[in-house]
Amino acid sequence: MTKADFSKIPSVDVLISSPKSSKLISMFGRPLVVEAIRQLLEEIRGHVEDPNFQLPTPPIILKQVEQKLEKWTSAKLHPVINATGVILHTNLGRSPISKAASEAMAVVSQSYSTLEYDIQKGKRGSRYSHSEDQLVRLTGAESAMVVNNNAAALLLILSALARRRRVLISRTQLIEIGGGFRIPEVMKQSGAILEEIGSTNKVHLNDYQKAIDELPIGLVLRAHRSNFKIIGFSAEPNMKEIAEITHQAGLILVDDLGSGTFIDTAQFGLEHETTVQEALEAGADLVCFSGDKLLGGPQAGIIVGKKKLIDKLKKHPMARAIRADKAALAGLSATLLHYLKDEAKSTIPIWQMISMDVDSINKRVRNWIKVLKTGELIEGDSAVGGGSLPGELLPTYLLSIKVEKPEKIMKKLRQQEPPIIARVQDDRIVFDPRTILDHQEKDFLSSLQKAFA
Repeated sequence: MTKADFSKIPSVDVLISSPKSSKLISMFGRPLVVEAIRQLLEEIRGHVEDPNFQLPTPPIILKQVEQKLEKWTSAKLHPVINATGVILHTNLGRSPISKAASEAMAVVSQSYSTLEYDIQKGKRGSRYSHSEDQLVRLTGAESAMVVNNNAAALLLILSALARRRRVLISRTQLIEIGGGFRIPEVMKQSGAILEEIGSTNKVHLNDYQKAIDELPIGLVLRAHRSNFKIIGFSAEPNMKEIAEITHQAGLILVDDLGSGTFIDTAQFGLEHETTVQEALEAGADLVCFSGDKLLGGPQAGIIVGKKKLIDKLKKHPMARAIRADKAALAGLSATLLHYLKDEAKSTIPIWQMISMDVDSINKRVRNWIKVLKTGELIEGDSAVGGGSLPGELLPTYLLSIKVEKPEKIMKKLRQQEPPIIARVQDDRIVFDPRTILDHQEKDFLSSLQKAFA
């Protein structure tokens, strides 16, 4: 572009007064359109020393402005089709919630609500009351409260009950989970003092007893390992044994389950995951767990246990900073209702996926092959994922499609609307029906045909 061309660059006023700009203003608003035009003209002026750059015409400039505006205003968070077979996929938002939970969240979000108002008394109420009765009924705990996630729940417990006090934890449980969340660092942030016992692979009951006898311990913590297993030459005492010596010393025992469940996972051929009810029965004074993992609800951190301890947590200054919002509380309440009505396995998506019959999966893949007129059915495995049941797999059937450049097709799949997230296995792209929701199947098949065309 020459300096003579530089003088031909249209002004903002000329471009903003065009009919095309009027349409853009009606769609995006005048301030945003003006900003996009100014930014694009600045980019064009940056090519003044480039002899090969061709000055675009005003219509082309406005087309580029429109593309810029669409990029700026397009939603960054939107639905995808999860064809990976990982049920609780952390990067894809973990647990999809039930229809009832989704509707409850929408209804409460679109109007005023009883978030902190007691209808019967006609005065201020507590947001903790909305799920507390349901959680107490489900778990048998004395009390319960909800915060915005399980990391916050653990931080609150340690801050309120163990600040400047020693917290006893086994080295087998000094975990790091997604996003660099490390138990030792959370404990440090809370002001608690970490007291490690045992070794990387083994801890004995005597290790707990010795530390309790010799040190001024304030709290005993057990943390679920979430995303890995210790196998081989390993040992740990059970929760009942730890609870007995903890309570004999008059100390508090906290069980961080990570991904808590109310349902026995062994009935689906998976390893038995300690349920929330079992943790309380074993003697934990407080149990904390997530709302958006095996529970199958919205993001939340749930704490159940002794009323005197929960009351102390509710009054702590940090509780306000990490409280759950009205939408999450509404969705969680609707999710808990599924459990109370004994319909969780048929209404909550993740339990529908976990309990899905392999014959129905086989049939679904065969139907896909008929529609697509390509691909083959192969055996495979689905994973629970989300820091739950590490290494545990469920048998499944996969749609397998052989392609020359898998990564190129994978990129095409991600560009579909909605995007399809699949996986590559032995130079084939494979799709697991277990994690594709029923209402997404039509879009899935249509997008697959476009991507492979």
